[in-house]
Amino acid sequence: MDKISVTSDNIFPIIKKFLYSDQEVFLRELVSNATDAIVKLKTIAKLENLDDFAEDDLKVRVLINKENKTIHIIDNGIGMTKEEVEKYINQIAFSGAEEFIKKYKTSEKNNQIIGHFGLGFYSSFMVSNKVMIFTQSYQKNASSIFWSCEGSPNFIMKEIEKRDRGTEIVLLIHENSKEFLEYDRIFKLLQKYCKFMPVAISLSSKEQKKDEKETIVNNIHPAWTKNPLQLIEKNYLDFYHQLYPNQLEDPLFWVHLNIDHPFHLTGILFFPKIEKRIDIQKDKIHLYQNQVYITDNLEGIVPDFLSLLRGVIDSPDIPLNVSRSYLQSDMSVKNISRYITRKVADKLDSLFRRDREDFQKKWEDIKIIVEYGMISAQNFFDKAIKFFICFTVNNIYFTLEEFKNKISKIQKNKEGKIIFLYSSDKEEQYSYIKEATDRGYEVLILDSPLSVHLIQKLEFFDKEIFFVRIDSDHIDKLIDQDKKYDSELSEKEKQDLKNLINTHLVEKYKFSIQLENLSKKDYPFLIIVPEFLRRIQEMNSIGKKIVEEKDQTKYYQLIVNTNHILMKKILQEISEEKRKKIIQEALNLTFLSKNMLHGKNLSTFVSKKLEDLTRD
Repeated sequence: MDKISVTSDNIFPIIKKFLYSDQEVFLRELVSNATDAIVKLKTIAKLENLDDFAEDDLKVRVLINKENKTIHIIDNGIGMTKEEVEKYINQIAFSGAEEFIKKYKTSEKNNQIIGHFGLGFYSSFMVSNKVMIFTQSYQKNASSIFWSCEGSPNFIMKEIEKRDRGTEIVLLIHENSKEFLEYDRIFKLLQKYCKFMPVAISLSSKEQKKDEKETIVNNIHPAWTKNPLQLIEKNYLDFYHQLYPNQLEDPLFWVHLNIDHPFHLTGILFFPKIEKRIDIQKDKIHLYQNQVYITDNLEGIVPDFLSLLRGVIDSPDIPLNVSRSYLQSDMSVKNISRYITRKVADKLDSLFRRDREDFQKKWEDIKIIVEYGMISAQNFFDKAIKFFICFTVNNIYFTLEEFKNKISKIQKNKEGKIIFLYSSDKEEQYSYIKEATDRGYEVLILDSPLSVHLIQKLEFFDKEIFFVRIDSDHIDKLIDQDKKYDSELSEKEKQDLKNLINTHLVEKYKFSIQLENLSKKDYPFLIIVPEFLRRIQEMNSIGKKIVEEKDQTKYYQLIVNTNHILMKKILQEISEEKRKKIIQEALNLTFLSKNMLHGKNLSTFVSKKLEDLTRD
């Protein structure tokens, strides 16, 4: 019995126990090796003009023998000579496994290793008590070789009776891993990791009936490996549903990636209907290397905003078995990230220019991606500013520049800034919108959870504009007006009025009170949150599922219209009880219009109104 040269700790117990949580990758590693053996044979066949094999017959077979507790991975590829087994199994593969373990153990977190790819042949010991290799090289004069190891540095290697070309690896599955003897479990793993490998892969079980055929589990020519000029819409849609079989809806459109220099990358990114959702997506982008599935966690590889897309990225130039923190400084990854961002931006720009009407129809489904990208990636923002669109309460779409040109002469504040009025909720802010549109102003709808961040980015981009939510003040304060209103109350009456209203405010609505000289036609009371304070509030609440009511209301201000007829009535009313009733009912109506009247206060208000109706 020979012995593998071990230069560090015995890695077999580490493979079996330390990597226990990722046992399933053994199948990917072994099938990948088998696939490589066939690809190498094809290459050699072309270079050496081999004529003793049929290319159509080349494939990888996975056979389950539940009775014997074995899994067989069989290929008819290049095979190995005795010298090659010694080199690739006892030396290179073992050294590669050692290196993998070192990286794995020193990584910040075990799950930060990208893909756990590269453990190679020795991954088989994660699930096996014993591993055997039967191999025959394509070289006609080479002997067939047997190799066996039971999870220690000791191994057996000898010549055996001549076999067909290729390699068969037999795993004797240990008790703790018997789940891998189930046909459905192996089928799902092959679907996960080997679905698009470039060589046909079949699965069969010893328990199958004789007339049952082997199942081919993969598509060897997925759409991303083909020239885009050879593909039609149906090809892309079929591939999308093959990639995500549980998705019933078609994607909106897609971006085909294909570059050979300065790095190699292919892939297809699909735009699903996302609408306003920025939660974790179940179906993510898949990372492949040479058609072998690695992971769907592309953090640090693609920009965060593109994690909302779906599809495939295949590149041999993305380093694996490194920490994600390392990726952030890797130049190849940076270049890949920039390339993908540029291709996505170019696709959106092309759609916008080619068919703006169709682009506008899709806007609600894609705007969260565009907004997220504009906020988080400057190189995307620089391109997206040309096709970023927004729409008014009348459903008319504008680019930023178009809207600025339309309102620049009539919507300015006293500092001369061009005011972009917007609403976050058309129904809730209806009365404020009406006040603005009655004066001929344009009001945008900005209802995305990212709007508060985006408008600050847009204001920084164009120093002449300023976004103001429609309910952040009275419209005549938001837009500078030549016409000013004088108050019909004296200074003493104003102070008395302020004291009276403050006295009758319920504790939970103790807002700051501000007296304003507005039109007699305007409401007696107005509840506002000044733009600056509201932005702070929204930024603080992003990511929180529940925002406490005290946090919601602490920025509110109560605007009192001193010129409304109700104010004179309050001051002139002799009866304290009647005065209190006037103030409370007017305030309750104001709170009700802001959806701020709840619980006991709402119940009391409704009950009194019903009593008044009954009395009348």
